[in-house]
Amino acid sequence: MNRNPAAELGAAPRAPGWGDLLWGVNLLRSLALTGGVALHAVNLYVSTTILPSVVRDIGGLDYYAWNTTVYVVASIIGAAISARLLTRCGPRAAYALAALVFALGALLCAAAPSMPAMLVGRGVQGLGGGMLVALPYALTRIVFPQALWPRAMAMISGMWGIATLLGPALGGIFAELAIWRAAFWSLIPIIAVFTLIAALALPKREAEPAPYSPLPARQLALLTAAVLAASTASVSGQLGWSLAALALAGLLLAAIVHADAHSPRRLLPRGSWRVSTPLGALYAMSSLLAVTVNCTEIFMPLFLQTLHGHSPLWAGYITALLSVGWTAGSLLSSGLRGRRLVATLRTAPALSLLSLLMLALLIPWPGANSMGLLLITCLTLVASGLAVGLAFPALAARVLHAAPDDERDLAASSIMTVQLVAVAFGAALAGLTVNLAGLPATGGDMDTANAARWLFIVLLLAPALCLRLLWKRADGIAG
Repeated sequence: MNRNPAAELGAAPRAPGWGDLLWGVNLLRSLALTGGVALHAVNLYVSTTILPSVVRDIGGLDYYAWNTTVYVVASIIGAAISARLLTRCGPRAAYALAALVFALGALLCAAAPSMPAMLVGRGVQGLGGGMLVALPYALTRIVFPQALWPRAMAMISGMWGIATLLGPALGGIFAELAIWRAAFWSLIPIIAVFTLIAALALPKREAEPAPYSPLPARQLALLTAAVLAASTASVSGQLGWSLAALALAGLLLAAIVHADAHSPRRLLPRGSWRVSTPLGALYAMSSLLAVTVNCTEIFMPLFLQTLHGHSPLWAGYITALLSVGWTAGSLLSSGLRGRRLVATLRTAPALSLLSLLMLALLIPWPGANSMGLLLITCLTLVASGLAVGLAFPALAARVLHAAPDDERDLAASSIMTVQLVAVAFGAALAGLTVNLAGLPATGGDMDTANAARWLFIVLLLAPALCLRLLWKRADGIAG
């Protein structure tokens, strides 16, 4: 008869640790899941860094911003269809197909003779990247035991911080050597390695696959139009057109909610569009927190260079402290349970609110490049990222518990769909805020200090709304 001394003594069973996630077949599974996210994230930052070199070589300056817009829109579609792909093909084939689409996009970008061809490649690459970045959330539920879900979510989330550190450096090397096409060619062998690992580690089929549901084509078409309208609002040079485009984006978003509520082909699980439900509250809080970091990352290099006189390289790596904080927070919160986890989830929005308030005071300050103020700014950026990292993996793990049993694959893959959509709309609102607040009173250059001040004031709304959600829906979010 087998004996369990710990049980006989009444000791609690050992809580799963990082060793359980990074040993044996779980190590291969972890590499496959994090590899997909890393490919998507590193490519995003590398492409942004080499884009000036691309424009100098093949032209297309007028479509500069559309490289990111097309990639993000295609990523949203890819993330949205990943649950259906998983159900139809199984984990192994779904991962391989996503990697193949991503690799095809990389090849198209590497061979692009003109900017229109580059945009086609970016669209294909974004479609594959969206699938690669969403599948790990759904696969976590399939390949790992439930006790490891929080650590797996923390590991996946932490890849964004690593990508932020590596991406600009790798892109800078390719740009400096004037071989920007090699940045895309170099992805192919890396994709092949992670696809091989996935083929060895991932199951061919789910043990209990969810029933297949057709693609919500109407909602995806409306979503694409809404994101494009919001992106247009952020770059339009005329206030009237910007407000009209933003209003159109809001109407299209309302149409998506209505269509998803009355269609058998759902974009998000039941209850996701109402913050009065646990699932809706979880999606809302995770998205609001993520938006604070993503929107700060977009404009912080501009503010640091223009207002504080930092070089592009220094500005880039100071901004990367946001992702360092996010990664650190993800690792710190991954092992929390019970009351400590609840306390952390309640603390995260307050820390985000405080750090954004500090940035609203520090960044517009003329001459704030002294060593003491620079140190405070750096610590504030770390704290801003830390606030999101402490909460996001736990919120993502709780989505898997809160989702209806028959829609858990959809709920898991929708974590990234919701985040990408929130970031797209958040970036549009941030761009509009910066453009309006930066308008000079008497002509001339942009009033960057005022733009920075108002951007962080507007971003304060996100953690404030999170605190309100926690106050009203604490049982569904942190309970």
